[in-house]
Amino acid sequence: MKKMIGAAVRLVVFLLLGCCMLWSSAATSEAAWQPELLVGLMNGQSSVTLKANSPAVLQTSKPASILEKLPAGAALTIALNAGHLSANGREVRLTAGQELELVVPDARNLASQITTVNGRSYRGAIRLQLRNGGLTIVNRVPVEEYLRGVVPEEMPSDWNKEALKAQAVAARTFALRHRQRHSKDGYDLCATTHCQQYSGIGAERTAASQAVDVTRGETLLYNGQPIEALFHTDSGGMTENSEDVWGSRIPYLRAAREVYANTQPWDKNITAADFCTLLAKHGKSLGTLKTITLSPLTDERNAPDRTVSGRVRMVRLEGTNGTLQVSGNDLRSWLGLRSTMFQMTMRNDVVFITGYGWGHGLGLSQWGAKAFADARHMSYPDILAHYYAGTVLKKLY
Repeated sequence: MKKMIGAAVRLVVFLLLGCCMLWSSAATSEAAWQPELLVGLMNGQSSVTLKANSPAVLQTSKPASILEKLPAGAALTIALNAGHLSANGREVRLTAGQELELVVPDARNLASQITTVNGRSYRGAIRLQLRNGGLTIVNRVPVEEYLRGVVPEEMPSDWNKEALKAQAVAARTFALRHRQRHSKDGYDLCATTHCQQYSGIGAERTAASQAVDVTRGETLLYNGQPIEALFHTDSGGMTENSEDVWGSRIPYLRAAREVYANTQPWDKNITAADFCTLLAKHGKSLGTLKTITLSPLTDERNAPDRTVSGRVRMVRLEGTNGTLQVSGNDLRSWLGLRSTMFQMTMRNDVVFITGYGWGHGLGLSQWGAKAFADARHMSYPDILAHYYAGTVLKKLY
């Protein structure tokens, strides 16, 4: 009888342990899950050389078919010549809509897979698409691994760790918000500043990766959706309301004051003649410039030709052909100015422009976040709340 009871107890314990192990495994698997991104690395290529850090396969999609198996570190050259596609010299034929992908067969290893593209290393798999007579190279990568190659490109990795964490959350939110931004090109995001600068493993730095890890899955939401988490280099002392840059009001992109004012000073000079020539190229015929009318850039910053942050709404220009008004955004674009927070005067037929800040002024100011972390010892949730009013910081995975 004692033996039967003992055996029953051991069976119950065994079953309980088994259930715990299964639950633990499932929890680990669930915790390890994260979304994937398709990041466009290059367009219009005639050839590309790939290598994987583990045994990999070159396969087609729709339907999936293995074309070649490669040992770890073996080079694979995909070439497109006169419309003919080849892999290491062997012809490859694709049906309409098919793609190629170099991937480690075990999909669970995607986060640890490393693939080099023409000598530059990336985490994840590499897809190749035939588009517009060339090869489009796409990195299929989990979001967190993608961020390792983004954050140190967008913010110096030796900055205060709270600022780095704020940047990691903003970059993650931007990526999730803008999935399929380049859908017509065959991927989600590009690897340039049009989306976010992404340079793969070569850009990774320990402190930035730690900021990504600590904030894993944390995303800024408004009404339950990832926000337009814009960021820029430096606000010049105050960020901007969205309607004064885009023309439309976004409730969480509100003007916010910084720790320091008049930051990142800059200047630019141009002769009045060259200035008028530039205006004429953009359909603004002024003749000879006579006067420039623009309110002073002061701490009050409430003049009608300036926004609440002091950025230029409109400059009034008088010339021999008449008077016209030009927006600060147009002048920034045409003259290559760092920001629209500037003062503009003319002396001796030279236009002098002096200003502050660097970037559009919307959302998080990177130098501002650093100042809040350094001087005010603010945590990254507080920094984010300051720049993105009324948003919720939530861990999505």
